[in-house]
Amino acid sequence: MSPVRRSLVCVLPLLLSVLLAGCGAPAPPDTAERDVREAVADWARTPPAQLARIPLEGWAYEVSAVRRSGGEATARAELRYRLGGYDAAPAGSAREVRVAREGGRWRVTGDRAAPGALPQLWDQGTVEVARGAHSLVLGVGQDAGTLSAIAAEADRAVPAVSGAWPRPWAGRAVVLVPGSLERMAELLGRPVAEYRGMGAVTTGRVGAAPAPADRVVVNPEGWAELSPAGRRVILTHEVTHVATRAATTATTPQWLSEGFADWAAYRGGSATPEQAAPALARAVRRGEVPSELPRPEDFAFGGDPEALARAYEGAWLACRTVAGRWGEAALVDLYGRAGREPWPVAVREALGVDPEGLTKDWQEALREQFR
Repeated sequence: MSPVRRSLVCVLPLLLSVLLAGCGAPAPPDTAERDVREAVADWARTPPAQLARIPLEGWAYEVSAVRRSGGEATARAELRYRLGGYDAAPAGSAREVRVAREGGRWRVTGDRAAPGALPQLWDQGTVEVARGAHSLVLGVGQDAGTLSAIAAEADRAVPAVSGAWPRPWAGRAVVLVPGSLERMAELLGRPVAEYRGMGAVTTGRVGAAPAPADRVVVNPEGWAELSPAGRRVILTHEVTHVATRAATTATTPQWLSEGFADWAAYRGGSATPEQAAPALARAVRRGEVPSELPRPEDFAFGGDPEALARAYEGAWLACRTVAGRWGEAALVDLYGRAGREPWPVAVREALGVDPEGLTKDWQEALREQFR
């Protein structure tokens, strides 16, 4: 064997072993990413100063991805927390945490809602808190007197709702009060026009699965225009949605959900149908008795305000008719069945009539009420 071939034979196994070792060796750890994650974890151990007065539990950021560029990084994370005494399950929020390398260490410089995620109330400023016996009111840009007054109203609403909905529920309410209508729309991720003129709305997931407490979100501009009686009705209506949420599903007719909330709000009050349903009264007296119970599209905001008013008023009077003819217990039973049974079955089992019979009874009640 020539010297050259002998050298190749000796060298090739060495080269092959080096190549194989290189292919199988693990990549060196990304220490920078690890340090970014640790910086976020350290920073998240203490909630920001603007949340100091909120009763938080289980505050934690779970980082899912890190994107670095030189001495800066962005961590995508899921924030988990509970409002102590109110949330039955953790609330979640997709966040984007900004991190920078300063003095040889990674430090968090700020965080915000991740692209496409809704902001939290504290993203809008320092959160002030008012506590009631049955309520927790969180506000930004509001004076203490306003928040305390809303807490007092919520405290009146909760027992009123429990009287109308005797089934188990949390018996407490969380109310958010942003600084303006625009800030309210920002929190809810919807156009401003959808909430103009409204006093409040409720957010939350329907169904019986564990979920954070619903949030009642107040429109401070609409709220300021309401009379004391109007505020009581609006807040009781929204808290009713909180109470009935576990029994509400995609099969629950919207007229029943909205009508029951209004029925609970007016229950025990002195308002007459003439006072509480003026738009529908005018229509019936013109001979325009609705041909059917309100449809989901009838409750859409941004359209004809008279038509919207008639939808809510008609839904309330339908629930009032059921409670008056079959009893309050039957109305509650109908609501519960509507969330778990086909509508014709729910009506027949709860009231002993078919859906057409219920509609006719409602129409007759409208004619008698608004002669």
